[in-house]
Amino acid sequence: MDIKQSKQRFGIVGNSAKLNRAINVALQVANTDISVLINGESGTGKEAIPQIIHQNSKRKHNNYIAVNCGAIPEGTIDSELFGHEKGSFTGANESRKGYFESADNGTIFLDEIAELPLSSQARLLRVLENGEFIKVGSSKANKTNVRILAASNVNMLDLVKKGKFREDLYYRLNTISIHLPALRDRGEDIHLLFRKFAADFAEKYNTQPIKLNSDAIQILNNYNWPGNIRQLKNFVAQLSIIEKDRDINASTLDSHLPEETSNTPIVFKDGSKEDLSEREILYKVLFDMKNDLTELKKITYKIIKESQISSIENTSSSIFNDIKEDKSTTIYKTEKTIEIEETLSLMQQEKKLIIKALNKHKDRRKDAAKELGISERTLYRKLKEFEL
Repeated sequence: MDIKQSKQRFGIVGNSAKLNRAINVALQVANTDISVLINGESGTGKEAIPQIIHQNSKRKHNNYIAVNCGAIPEGTIDSELFGHEKGSFTGANESRKGYFESADNGTIFLDEIAELPLSSQARLLRVLENGEFIKVGSSKANKTNVRILAASNVNMLDLVKKGKFREDLYYRLNTISIHLPALRDRGEDIHLLFRKFAADFAEKYNTQPIKLNSDAIQILNNYNWPGNIRQLKNFVAQLSIIEKDRDINASTLDSHLPEETSNTPIVFKDGSKEDLSEREILYKVLFDMKNDLTELKKITYKIIKESQISSIENTSSSIFNDIKEDKSTTIYKTEKTIEIEETLSLMQQEKKLIIKALNKHKDRRKDAAKELGISERTLYRKLKEFEL
């Protein structure tokens, strides 16, 4: 079975180099008994890789058992994995086989392996080292011939450093590492998946599939997709149900996409300040503007004050002459408060920067967004906001 056949059999959509590399490594290690650790963000489709490995191995005619370690309560996980003897705990009315016994001569896939308790990790290490396990409530070692594949959506080395995962177990599991890329790193695969999910939904509910125009496709591809393929599938289902119009434009698509987390005002990137974050650069710009305004206030106030003094000196003689002519005149001293309005409009600065970037790149939004250090979707939203 090659990469193309594997995609067809397991419903994998996409042609990105990173995805093909992951499938190719899975095919290369399939005929061995080496343990494999699959890593990648949640929702990237990690569960397909162990199936590819098992179905292309000499164990393919034996059991394949997938276990979600994060879904089993800590108090029962040892019993689920390794089995238990009758009477070993309350409710154990009979002996029970565990997954490692049931999967003998086959493959067991441990998803969310990072959720495995430390006590269970010690038991799993024994299986990897000696092919032995002990049932809960028993002292007898049982033999098993199981290939172990595991997956995690967190950084396992960080857990090892924090003492939450055994280092010796990590290196035994991580003989071969396969990384599943995030959806945002798969380029044009995003639209391919969108079309696949739209077609599936239309077939299921006997409707016309939704379609995107070119601007909407750009926004789709530039969105971050933190939930990866799972989020995209749910999004297509939502869009297919809510929108009556089957042709989706950029504005409609944008209105349904969840807001991205970063709302920081935009600034131009400075290659000489790569060590500063965008927020730090923004603060520096604001403080510089504040200092400039403060200096301007001082200068303006000084000019106005000098002008007032000169005016007072010119009028004082006439006032006192009037006093001499009319002794009953009462003089009231008045003070004028000088207010200098300080304006600091970030929106105006954003608008100017956007116009400057668009002019520089001849209205090519993708290049302008890159120059501004923001996503194309954010730029699209700003263009609507400023009516540009």
